[in-house]
Amino acid sequence: MTEQNAPEATENEYDVAAIQDKWLPVWDELRPFDSGIQGDPRPKKYVLDMFPYPSGDLHMGHAEAYALGDVISRYWVQKGYNVMHPIGWDSFGLPAENAAIKRGLDPKGWTYDNIAQQKASMRRYACSFDWDRVLITSDPIYYRWNQWLFLEFYNKGLAYRKNSNVNWCPSCQTVLANEQVVQGLCERCDTVVTKKALTQWYFKVTDYADRLLDDLDTLEGAWPTKVLSMQRNWIGRSHGADVDFEIEGRAEPVSVFTTRPDTLFGATFMVVAPDSALAAEIAAEASDEVRAAFEAYLDLVKQSNDIERLATDRPKTGVSLDRFAINPVNGERLPIWVADYVLADYGHGAIMAVPAHDQRDFDFAKTFGLPIRAVVDTGEEDPIVSGVPTTGEGTLINSGEFNGLGKAAAISKITEVLTADGKGKKTKNFRLRDWLISRQRYWGTPIPIIHCANCGEVPVPADQLPVVLPSTEGLDLKPKGTSPLGGATDWVNVKCPKCGIDAKRDTDTMDTFVDSSWYFLRFLSPNSTEVAFPVEEAKAWAPVDQYVGGVTHAILHLLYARFVTKVLHDLDYLDFEEPFTRLLNQGMVLMAGSAMSKSRGNIVALSEQLDEHGIDAVRLTMSFAGPPEDDIDWADVSPIGSAKFLARAWRAANDVRSEPGIDFASGNKELRKATHTFLRDFGPLIEGFKFNVGVAKIMELVNALRKGIDGSVGAADPAVREAAETVAKALSLFAPYTAEDMWAKLGHQPGVALAQLAEADLSLLVESSIVAIAQVDGKVRDKFEVAIDISEDALRDLALNSDAVKKAIGDKEIANVIVRAPKLVNIATR
Repeated sequence: MTEQNAPEATENEYDVAAIQDKWLPVWDELRPFDSGIQGDPRPKKYVLDMFPYPSGDLHMGHAEAYALGDVISRYWVQKGYNVMHPIGWDSFGLPAENAAIKRGLDPKGWTYDNIAQQKASMRRYACSFDWDRVLITSDPIYYRWNQWLFLEFYNKGLAYRKNSNVNWCPSCQTVLANEQVVQGLCERCDTVVTKKALTQWYFKVTDYADRLLDDLDTLEGAWPTKVLSMQRNWIGRSHGADVDFEIEGRAEPVSVFTTRPDTLFGATFMVVAPDSALAAEIAAEASDEVRAAFEAYLDLVKQSNDIERLATDRPKTGVSLDRFAINPVNGERLPIWVADYVLADYGHGAIMAVPAHDQRDFDFAKTFGLPIRAVVDTGEEDPIVSGVPTTGEGTLINSGEFNGLGKAAAISKITEVLTADGKGKKTKNFRLRDWLISRQRYWGTPIPIIHCANCGEVPVPADQLPVVLPSTEGLDLKPKGTSPLGGATDWVNVKCPKCGIDAKRDTDTMDTFVDSSWYFLRFLSPNSTEVAFPVEEAKAWAPVDQYVGGVTHAILHLLYARFVTKVLHDLDYLDFEEPFTRLLNQGMVLMAGSAMSKSRGNIVALSEQLDEHGIDAVRLTMSFAGPPEDDIDWADVSPIGSAKFLARAWRAANDVRSEPGIDFASGNKELRKATHTFLRDFGPLIEGFKFNVGVAKIMELVNALRKGIDGSVGAADPAVREAAETVAKALSLFAPYTAEDMWAKLGHQPGVALAQLAEADLSLLVESSIVAIAQVDGKVRDKFEVAIDISEDALRDLALNSDAVKKAIGDKEIANVIVRAPKLVNIATR
């Protein structure tokens, strides 16, 4: 339909397009969601949606997430709070670089074009963002402070560089953190992840493992249980002992972590991770035959990922290193093997193998004919006889002086002896590993370190920040295993800030999770060139009161944000240790039971839905579809129904005939009761994230309003205006365009978002009468309206004198009458 023949809005016509066009420029001028006004006396509230990646225009998932976050933000604004609800873009990363390579473009141009498109769509979607608080992580004014953060960590000893076997994506040609490997595949491209030895930068998140785990207890009831459980499992604290095993011909003992020191007497061999430094050291000192076998096996292991290596049903393989370790509790010589089921980054990269009581050790021992010795009597058949290891608890056997002890006592006693002999100590281990932040790609934050032949690692001086990315002109961005920044010779080659000789910049860029680990703090002063964030503003606004986003970030982003917050707290920049006080996870938007994808042909274009049904209808549908955490199947919901309801609510406001400011007290009691019942119930529903029930309550009130207008109450009754104004205010949380137009129809100036809902008048909700039931032999025979304070005698007489009750009793004798005033009379006969 062209602009020339589009229908014009009339006073009595609900024209979605005209309403949208009318109010957006008004809001731009009114700016109801500004949060930076000096001297604003309202209490502060910080509501934040997880910021988007600018991969294209907004999609259906964005529509859900921002509709739900907007309900929360608008609710607190309406409650009289100064709400900070900012927005930004997580704009660095592989997708932009890969898209640029594919199209032959600069990733910056592709990224910023998408940001402009998303920003326009967000404004159209009527998100209640404070547009003065906007950030883009690929802007130098932002990533300058990523580099500041890195140097703060470096100076505190929390950023370090080491050579290790890292997760490597052959397709993306970059390293991946453990958290970015999903079922053995790269989370971005689904390529099988392998291992590669590289010198990389890490953040020492393991120094904070205990606090990250223990402080989850403070988030109970405020974060989803599922997220807390996922974080606890990922950190994975286990208690046990470090046991020192001497290696024949080696000066230093090897420390092995075990959660079961009580089974030490059952250790019959040692297994070392083939890709560990220890394995390489021992193999280097072995015979040519052993060394060749080890190297061939290591090449084979490198082709497998950790998920495959740890699979319990994987056939056991390994190579003997022809060396022996000494068991510290009995002096036995234990043959040392390398096997792929032991990982280099678990514990110390070596295990004591107790085949009688561990399935993988048992399978390995059976494969290579190694001894199996039971040392825990669980009451089950000996594993040598049954062919099945016994993994349960029991009493120690074949364990010398410790025979007869139970598990707990044996662990304690054996650990005590090891400690006294200097051969071990009580300790704990974590599944969590240090955060690998190096990336061999262009589109990211340059690491602010200069490598000097004389001085080693030299931090870039603060007055030389930001280290800005060089132009892509002349750079080959195609993935090849080394950073494209290495090709920018004018950029790489610099003088050492300390000694002045020729040096080189670090050519890796930071993991984009660094960008998002602290962005919530940058919103406090997104344009500042002086500080990352003002400490006083952080005290006033942070932590975030309500965070909204998908459960896909339950481990990666949330864990890193918690870690960075704790470090900044320890550096005296923050007075809190948890970044997000409350967390709401929204579900996915599906189509016909499946996630939307081009390959399935089930993509629903958000722009088409907005054009067809209107923005408010889509927003309302997202909120009404079900609990926020549940998935929404777009095939099962009805934006058409939402549009019809909105038109009905709008027409009701249009039909009101009383003037603004009228005294509601003289209005119809029943309609006022309906309005104040709504006012009593609505707030707790929104604060409890029961948005769908809140919408249903609005619908009920609209029904009562319509009934009042069309019935004996009449459109001029003050109660009709009270109900209509209440609907407009409540509806502004879900359908801001329609609500604003209703507000105007009701004779008010623009700004329904700032119009507070009235407090419920509970005196209107006190019941003066109730419906009582009379039963005869368990069957309802009559109902009658009675006073709420009716006595038992009066209610009994009323029931016994009822014609319907008399008829039901007939000639039978009354055996008993039970009265529960004011609701029930139960008559039994015989």
